[in-house]
Parts: sequence; C-alpha cells; structure tokens
Amino acid sequence: MSGQQHITPELRQWITEQLAQGFDREQIVASMCSSGWQVAVAQLAFDQSSTGGAIMGQSPSVASVGALPEPDLSRGTPTLWLGDRQVQVLLSLSHPRVVLLGGLLSDQECDEMVAAAGARLARSETVAATQAGSEVNAARTSDGMFFERGENELVRKVEARLSRLLNWPVDRGEGLQILRYRPGAEYLPHYDYFDPQMAGSEAILSRGGQRVGTLVMYLNTPTAGGATIFPDVKLDVMPVKGNAVFFSYARPDPSTLTLHGGAPVLEGEKWVATKWLREGVFD
Repeated sequence: MSGQQHITPELRQWITEQLAQGFDREQIVASMCSSGWQVAVAQLAFDQSSTGGAIMGQSPSVASVGALPEPDLSRGTPTLWLGDRQVQVLLSLSHPRVVLLGGLLSDQECDEMVAAAGARLARSETVAATQAGSEVNAARTSDGMFFERGENELVRKVEARLSRLLNWPVDRGEGLQILRYRPGAEYLPHYDYFDPQMAGSEAILSRGGQRVGTLVMYLNTPTAGGATIFPDVKLDVMPVKGNAVFFSYARPDPSTLTLHGGAPVLEGEKWVATKWLREGVFD
C-alpha cells in the first residue's frame, strides 16, 4: 500500500468488528501495519473508530473526539464554562483557525507553574532536522522544561481543563512545556506540525501521529514586546497573564496559515506554557 492513505468508513467498521471479536489496540494496529498501513495512520484510525458526543464541562472520551481539537463555540456566547472556571472568548478566526481566550488560568495557577518550573529550566530545543530527537536551534532563544503528563496536582488540573476546553482527551496531548524568554529572546516564525519529509519523522509520528493543534498560555505579562505573531495574516497576540491563544492545523501544510513565532521581548520577561495536541494517543 503506497501513496496517500485515507481512513474510510469501511476501515472504521472493520476495526469495530475486530474489537467486537476481542482484539485489542496493539493487535489491530499491528495487523494493519502488516497489510501496509503507516503506523501513525493505523493508530489514528483505531482512535477514531468510536462515536459519541462530548458535553461542555466534562472531559471527553475517545468516543467523543472530533477530527480536530476545537472549543465549542456553537452557542455564540462570549464565555465558556469549563466545569471549574469560566473563560472569555476574545477572538475567533476561521482561517487560520485561531481562538484567543481570556482568563484560562488564574493568577495563582500561573505563579505556581512558574515557581515549579524555575529550577528545571534549560536552553530550549527544537525537533532535530536530521534525526529523531531534539537539538538547540539559533531560531529559538528561550529557556524551557517539560512537565510529564499528570506530574502533579496543578498539572493534572490544568490538563483536565484543557481537555474539556478543546474536546480532546488528555492522552492525546504532549506534556506541558514551560518557556522563559528574557529581554531580546525570541522564536522565529515556524510551523508546529512535523514535516513528513524530514529525516526521523517516522519515529516521531509513531508516538501519537501528527500534531494537530497548539495552545499557548501566558503565565505573566511582559513590560513590552513578546507578542505571538502570525505573519501570514498579520495577527499579533499580546501576552497577557492568564490568557491563551489556540490554533489548529488539519494538515502539515503551509496552506493552514499557521506560520507563527514569538516576537522579541523588549522589556521584562515572558513566561508561557505550551500544550501540543496529537492526532492519536501520545505515549
């Protein structure tokens, strides 16, 4: 099997039948791969093979997941109730898909996250261009660290809230990354999805498939500078403590208009927490 691989209703039906016969995820994915399916596609097909609906304020199961992470803005209200916090919807764009959220995190949650991350910071890295793994890149001049998923009570609370917000299971997200940008630090424009043609991409995509969405949460308000920029649409999002910007990308392609970067911090520091969402279970 070669070329573009599509997840069809017939494939989902076959997976459902295999589950009914008692086969588990590992066995079904292995069977698909032996027939020529790509690992990431097989995993995603399995994870998409249930149906159902999510309720705002409740954490979604695999059964309730749509094609992409997405806040439920269908009621047209200026706020969203997430079960433990009310969040403002400040901006919504369709293309690129961008949603600006106000008050996603409390001041206390921001401060606690900064304090917990401070002692563990190291020079930020990016996905390596020539092999699996990561590397220091001159385009990114911040310091950072990762919290393991569910590492502590604060992380679990925030991850559960994000899951309810985006209707996307916690296990389809990478660990929270905390970044600190000092004066002059920046992140040049880039895409968050993985280039399928990049060396080492097969190993990266085997752990949960493609990235399909990004949520950047601002943990403080810099004195000046540090906007999140979207050059293709000339959008600048100013970093305000507790606010967040979400954007999604249905395919790993520039047509999503999700080229973005972090403008230089001009005065003070900028702290952010980033959550990347994967199309399948990330382990």
